[in-house]
Amino acid sequence: MNAVLYARVSSREQEQEGYLIPAQLKMLREYASKNGFKIIKEFVDVETAKTPGRKAFGKMVEFLENPKNSRIVLVEKTDRLYRNFRDAVTLEDLQAEIHLVKEGQIISKNSRSQEKLTHGLHLLIARNYVENLREEVKKGMREKAEQGIYPGRAPFGYRNNRADRTIELHPENSLIVKRTFELYATGQFSLITLRKRIRDEFGKAVNRSYLHTILTNPVYIGIFEWGGQTYRGKHETFISPQLFENVQAVIRGHHKGKYRKHDIAFRGMLTCAHDGSTVTAELKKGKYVYYRCSGYHGKCDLPRFREEQISEKLSKIFEDIRIPDEVVKRISETLRNDQKRFQNETAAHRERLEQRLVNVHRRMDQAYADKLDGKIPEDFWQRKMAEWREEEQQIQNTIAGLKDNNSERVPTVERCLELANKAYFLYLTRKPAEQAQLLKMVLLNCSTDGVSLTPTYRKPFDLIFQRAKTKEWSGRADLNCRPLAPQASALPG
Repeated sequence: MNAVLYARVSSREQEQEGYLIPAQLKMLREYASKNGFKIIKEFVDVETAKTPGRKAFGKMVEFLENPKNSRIVLVEKTDRLYRNFRDAVTLEDLQAEIHLVKEGQIISKNSRSQEKLTHGLHLLIARNYVENLREEVKKGMREKAEQGIYPGRAPFGYRNNRADRTIELHPENSLIVKRTFELYATGQFSLITLRKRIRDEFGKAVNRSYLHTILTNPVYIGIFEWGGQTYRGKHETFISPQLFENVQAVIRGHHKGKYRKHDIAFRGMLTCAHDGSTVTAELKKGKYVYYRCSGYHGKCDLPRFREEQISEKLSKIFEDIRIPDEVVKRISETLRNDQKRFQNETAAHRERLEQRLVNVHRRMDQAYADKLDGKIPEDFWQRKMAEWREEEQQIQNTIAGLKDNNSERVPTVERCLELANKAYFLYLTRKPAEQAQLLKMVLLNCSTDGVSLTPTYRKPFDLIFQRAKTKEWSGRADLNCRPLAPQASALPG
C-alpha cells in the first residue's frame, strides 16, 4: 500500500536542535516498513500549525486531491499534523486515512465515533496548548515592557542581547541612525535625498518608508510602545530629546496639507449599492460637485447627484442615532457610579493582598529566626522558603495587575454619548468638509443607490442605532464595553 509521510517542527530553532525532524522520519519509516506501506512522498514543514497556510502541508493536500494518489497519511501525532480546525476539516473532506503512530490511532471515514471523539479531544488540547502558550508569551512580554525592557525584535540601531534578553547598541547601525537624525534635522533633505546620502556615506541602502519609521520612533530617546501602552525603557539611548524633537518639527513641516481651492467633502466615503464600487466625485464649472459611481466593475445604473443632495440625505445618519438628553444624563450617572464602585472594590482587594503579603513576610522572618535557633532543619527551611517566595511573587504580580482599566473607558463612553446626542445639530450647522469629519467619526461605510442610504456604523454607534430605532433605552446596553464591576448596569432601568 502506498502512503505519504508528514513531519513538522514549529521553528527553525527546533530544527537546528538536530533531532526532532530526523526522529519523526525514522519513527514513521519504521512504522511503514512494519505495516507494509510504501512511502511515495515525504512532506516536511518548519512552521507553526496553529493557523492554516503551511507550505508543505498545502503541497500534501494538493497531492491528496488527485484521485489517482494514495489517501493514507503517516504522522507522528495529532499536534504535528494540525492545531487548527480548518486543516482538520480539509483532510476529513478528502477522506484521508490518517495514521497517528505515537498515539496508536487510525482516523478515517470508517472510524468509530469513540475514536473520532478521542481524536477531536487531541485536536482541542493541541489548539488549547497553542492559545495558552500565546497568552503566556504575551504576558511575559508585557511584564518585560513594564520593567522597561524592550520585549520584541530590536529596532534598527540596536541588537538583541540573548544572554540577558535585552537590547543593546549595534556598533555600526547605531551610527547610521544617529547620522540619519543629524542630517534630517537640518531640513535640507527629503527622504529620497537622505536615502541617497546614507547610501553614499555608509554603503547601506535603507528603504525610504523605513527611514520615516526610524525618524519617528521614540525608542531612540528611551520611550517605546507595546500593546497600546507607552513605557520608559532602560536601554541605552544615543539620540537626544532635543534632536528628536527637531526632526519631528521638520517632518511636520514637510507634511503640511496642500491648499485646495475647492475640497470635495464626501470623496471616498460612499460606495455604490449596485456593484460595490467606490463613489467618486468631480468638479464642474469650477463650483458644482457631482458624485457618480467610479464604474470599476463596468457600466453602472447609479445616477449622478449633487453634493447638496447627498449632504441633506446624510443628515439622517445622525438623526437615527440621537440619544435624548435625559437618557444621556441617566447613562452617564450610572457609568460614574459603576466606576466609583469598581475603584472601591479594587482598593479593598489591594488592601487584602497587601495584608497577605505582610503575613507571608512575617512567616518568612519567623522561620529564619527558628532556623538560626536550630528549631527547624535546613532542608525544611529551604522548602518552606521556596513556597513562600512563590506565594510572595504571585501576590506582588496580582497587586501590580490591579490597575484601574476602566478609568479612561468611562470618559470615552461619555464622549460617544455626547456625540450621539449633539451630532445631528452639529451636522446641520457645519460646512460640507466639517460634516465629512463628523461622518468619519461614526461611519465605517455607507452605500447609496442614489435615492436611499445604507450606513454601516462604527462601534459603539451601531448599538446606539439599534436602541434609537426601537426607542428602548432600558436594560443593559454597555456600548460595547464589558461591565465595569459585578452586577453593574451601564444603562439604568
